[in-house]
Amino acid sequence: QVQLVESGGGLVQAGDSLRLACAASGRTFTNDVMGWFRQAPGKEREFVAAISRAGISTYYADSVKGRFTISRDNAKNTVSLQMNSLKPEDTAVYYCAAQTWEVRTPIAYSYWGQGTQVTVST
Repeated sequence: QVQLVESGGGLVQAGDSLRLACAASGRTFTNDVMGWFRQAPGKEREFVAAISRAGISTYYADSVKGRFTISRDNAKNTVSLQMNSLKPEDTAVYYCAAQTWEVRTPIAYSYWGQGTQVTVST
């Protein structure tokens, strides 16, 4: 059974940092793009960041560019999201996703985690 399990969410203040991690099991995603999405209450799920299979290429939403960094460790089958200078508008459930034909489109991903809550207070 393929599983993606996110961790690292929590409640922080504006300006703080958090590091999210996603551990995959049941298969390896070495040859697949992996990404992070988020969904705030009442809003659609939106793209945050993605990373190519070798980690050479990274993609970011304009809203997080320069503040968030995605990385992966293929040996450990994990992907991480370092979030700095957090803002209240970053508050959402963050989801890890894997294997896609289009990096910014949620429906294009085959595998999803259950999500981890990130709350940024003022």
